Amino acid sequence: MTLEQLRIFIAVAERQHVTRAAQALNLTQSAVSSAITTLEGRHGVALFDRVGRSIVLNRAGEVFLAEARKVLGQAEAAEAALADLSGLERGRLSIQASQTIASYWLPPRLARFHDAHPGIELEVAMGNTAQVARAVAEGEAELGLVEGEIDDPGLSRSVIDAEALSLVVAPDHPWAKAKPGPDLDLRTSRWVLREPGSGTRAAFEHELERRGLKLDDLTIAMVLPGNEAVRSAVEAGAGAGVMSRTVARLGVARGALVEIDLALPVRQFYLLRHKQRYRSKAGDAFLAMAKTVEASR
Repeated sequence: MTLEQLRIFIAVAERQHVTRAAQALNLTQSAVSSAITTLEGRHGVALFDRVGRSIVLNRAGEVFLAEARKVLGQAEAAEAALADLSGLERGRLSIQASQTIASYWLPPRLARFHDAHPGIELEVAMGNTAQVARAVAEGEAELGLVEGEIDDPGLSRSVIDAEALSLVVAPDHPWAKAKPGPDLDLRTSRWVLREPGSGTRAAFEHELERRGLKLDDLTIAMVLPGNEAVRSAVEAGAGAGVMSRTVARLGVARGALVEIDLALPVRQFYLLRHKQRYRSKAGDAFLAMAKTVEASR
């Protein structure tokens, strides 16, 4: 069994699709299929159920996936330790971030880090808060950047930045014309929300609790898995939405959204790191640089 086979297996298991895994790994479809077939054949265990032209991870595959992630995480930690022997001249830094951070906060900091350390390969993935926490816990990512709160005793959590949330509606929404105040009844509109596990959604749910409400009290028109999808739906008049002010600003600037003056909590951005896994110099250098960016803003 090789690390490459494990990487391929994990990619296929996460996507449950050979072609998409091959594209993500920059491999041919036949190479990916061969690696899975070899892995299963060598150990006499089927890891996927073949249903028509689709593949579905079975129970054996689910058990093996957890172990494969652990092994790959340990291998990557060992690689990072060796890379540190050469300072910051070469190596790899794996980062996983939730959508708002990955799309808006992270890119300028990645560019600055790459300019300072061009020999460090940056591997960046995106997921919601729950997915990012899992990636750090299982060693898939050294650094996790999230907007939601995480309760995992194996992870350390520290505040790295903060940003306000915005309540926005389309220009023809009743709230856009009425300009309601802080006592706005949130039950008088349909809503477009992010998916469960999203930091934005969690922050909105906390605000509802503060107002003595819960999600069941609202009319939820749709739940969408991404910032851009939520913003587009709100612009189209599907309902009100809460999103990062950075995300909302793009729609407000072109007149497609109206921001409602409602005091929403400032949402904090958190850094997640595993308490026991190896911490690379590249990771420390990136965080130090990110903090200098904050200080200079």
